[in-house]
Amino acid sequence: MDRLATVFACESQPIVIEGLRAALEASRELLLVGAADPQHAETMIGELTPDIVLLSPPDDSQALPLLEKLRQASPRSRFVLWVRDPARIDQYRAFRLGMRGLLRKSLPAGVLLDCLTSVARGETWSESSPAAAPQRLALPKLTRREREVVRLLCRGMKNKQIAEALAIAPGTVKVHLMHIFEKTGARSRYELAIGAYRLGLELGEESRTET
Repeated sequence: MDRLATVFACESQPIVIEGLRAALEASRELLLVGAADPQHAETMIGELTPDIVLLSPPDDSQALPLLEKLRQASPRSRFVLWVRDPARIDQYRAFRLGMRGLLRKSLPAGVLLDCLTSVARGETWSESSPAAAPQRLALPKLTRREREVVRLLCRGMKNKQIAEALAIAPGTVKVHLMHIFEKTGARSRYELAIGAYRLGLELGEESRTET
């Protein structure tokens, strides 16, 4: 990188901000240019237009509304969601709203720096796999039913919920997922969600007659 990538932290806890500031001081590629709680972050982000916004919502349920709001303030920024439980996030929608990284707050500072550095380089980051892995997914090979399963998985649904939504047995969902992972090369549900976004998988409503 020719210059330091600027980072803005949307975080409510001062002690967390100080810890983040100390961690970024050790980086040769990142510079923390500001921090504020969600209530005051919008104006500052609009003025600073940072390369990366690290968004730590007060509650995971507020992540996507905040992401959408702050993205409007700085459309060119890349957003990283820093949450308690990534499984609660509608990952496909989050990527459509501008998220380029997702990780849990309990991970070590070194992992956070890896994430921010990868996103600064233009990559999409996952805590469970290399950032470039989603580019290798082969989503077009999926059947219509398998695409339906991926669509619901990207909404954060568990196997039982997917089964109920598609009126099929939970065991059938497991079989579909096994085939999906084999066909795409994805190694996690998160990686599959990233691949669906990046390869433009059509995730609209499908017929529910095929099993």
